[in-house]
Amino acid sequence: MTAKPMNGDRAAVTKSAEYLKDRIGVQPTIGFFSGTGLNAAVSFFDPVVTLDYRQIPNFPQTTVTSHGGQMLFGQVHGKNIVALNGRFHLYEGYRPQEVVFPVRVLRALGVETLILTNAAGGIAPFLTSGDIMVIADHINLTGENPLVGPNEDDWGLRFPAMTAAYDPELGRLAMDAGAVLGVGLKTGVYAGLKGPSLETPSEIRFLRTIGADAVGFSTVQEVIAAVHVGMRVLGLSIITNINDPDQPEPATLEEVLHVAGMITPRLIEVVDRVFSNLEPAA
Repeated sequence: MTAKPMNGDRAAVTKSAEYLKDRIGVQPTIGFFSGTGLNAAVSFFDPVVTLDYRQIPNFPQTTVTSHGGQMLFGQVHGKNIVALNGRFHLYEGYRPQEVVFPVRVLRALGVETLILTNAAGGIAPFLTSGDIMVIADHINLTGENPLVGPNEDDWGLRFPAMTAAYDPELGRLAMDAGAVLGVGLKTGVYAGLKGPSLETPSEIRFLRTIGADAVGFSTVQEVIAAVHVGMRVLGLSIITNINDPDQPEPATLEEVLHVAGMITPRLIEVVDRVFSNLEPAA
């Protein structure tokens, strides 16, 4: 792992952002994160500049084989975009501030809208393997929060409101895109756990009871940080397996990657249409 930036370490964020600005020459306004098994999702555009994470000062490094570890810059429908092929997780041993470090760098570059994808296990009866779920809200069960520690007031409020963490208008754009494309998107609540052990049947029952529709090991930390710095957020979960506590079956990484790979073309179509209809942030 590289140097570990602390929460509120503006110098570390600024150094990374300045390095990237010198190499891309444009200001991206849209950021995109691919999730587990979704490396191919970044193929919805042709990058002009591609950088490995290891080239970027202070940047964490991916340790999960299904996360590519690259940052790509280009244009989609006339809009400047930066895509991150691979992300960081608490279960890898990273601290929350390291997990969200890329979000803060993207904001320093000028990104106003953030789209995150992930692979998730379905909990709600209305979900099936292969669904794309628009995240309406999340439940943070990681026991972690990237805002713990000194607050950087220029980034955001000490106590940011999370009442609309996932932008409703972006959610509607995604649902409309699915309707036009004939892709039946669902909407639901995502529960974020620390991992890496998967859920017990009793834990799945508990998650259902508290209102979770899908569960995974990412996304919530990044969303908290994005809301803190004033970004609009769209979250999309690929349902790669179904967690039935009454008929539990082990989920394997191979299964997750297989389903994610099968659904990626549909995800690309949806994301591309969202970009085509996306208006600048107010």
